[in-house]
Amino acid sequence: MAKQYNWYRMADANDPVAEESRITVQEVNGKKICVARHGGELYAFAYKCPHAGGIMSDGFLDDRGNVVCPLHRYKFALRNGYNSSGEGFYLRTYPIERRDDGLYIGMEKSWLSW
Repeated sequence: MAKQYNWYRMADANDPVAEESRITVQEVNGKKICVARHGGELYAFAYKCPHAGGIMSDGFLDDRGNVVCPLHRYKFALRNGYNSSGEGFYLRTYPIERRDDGLYIGMEKSWLSW
């Protein structure tokens, strides 16, 4: 079954990340989410590292399209959260849609919210 999302407009509905490879923090539906631009595309991902809770916005983007955790340098692919440095963790990612009235982030519906 395909994933279903609730879509929420970002607080900064214009372009929150003008600079390439800069990570910003957005509050969406009461939750902190990191947003970054890489290769001209916007990506949204979890605020905290799944390994030890490092604040991902304190990390950086490498030139291969990975976000690097500031604590232990674990790397996660921006496009799908895959742990590209091999430790076996997964960073939650969120789809982004550009609409006429701004940018929206999709948060996966849980079975409790259907």
